[in-house]
Amino acid sequence: MAKEENAIILEYLPNGYPLERKMMPVAQAIGSTNLTLLELIPRRDVELAAGEEVYIGEGKRDKIYYINGRLQREKLTEPAKRQLEEFIKGFIKENTQRFIDFFNKSTAINKRIHQIELLPGIGKKHMQEILKQRNEKEFESFEEMKNRVQNLPGPEKAVEKRILQELTNIERYNLFIN
Repeated sequence: MAKEENAIILEYLPNGYPLERKMMPVAQAIGSTNLTLLELIPRRDVELAAGEEVYIGEGKRDKIYYINGRLQREKLTEPAKRQLEEFIKGFIKENTQRFIDFFNKSTAINKRIHQIELLPGIGKKHMQEILKQRNEKEFESFEEMKNRVQNLPGPEKAVEKRILQELTNIERYNLFIN
């Protein structure tokens, strides 16, 4: 897995976590490429804002002192979860083709379950119709998917919910998160 170069701040806690004894500033963030939840320690006298993009690559970091490691799901604060939802919506808009390709190229996990079925709101019937339609002609946009597959709930919304699920819960199969 490639390392993250940049991260988006989800929440900045200038006094650290309320229930921990350490009064060290900490930032909850998500990697902007691989969607890795990270815990970042900012440099002294640096204020961070939610939604701010910071460099966390191998070179000289101006705002981040070090990466404390992966952020545990349980530590994700409520404001960070809200910020995460906003980030994911934008991420899907920016990387639409990546998710359209998912619908065009997804495969069966085993004999009983297909990757598409793991998306919230998409069951066997929608999955079969998606497979039938993509065999005729690959999808080019979410809008085209909605037009070709009858009664399909918003595919981008389903992808958004699945990414959130994978980031905040332990899932048996991950489609979008490593």
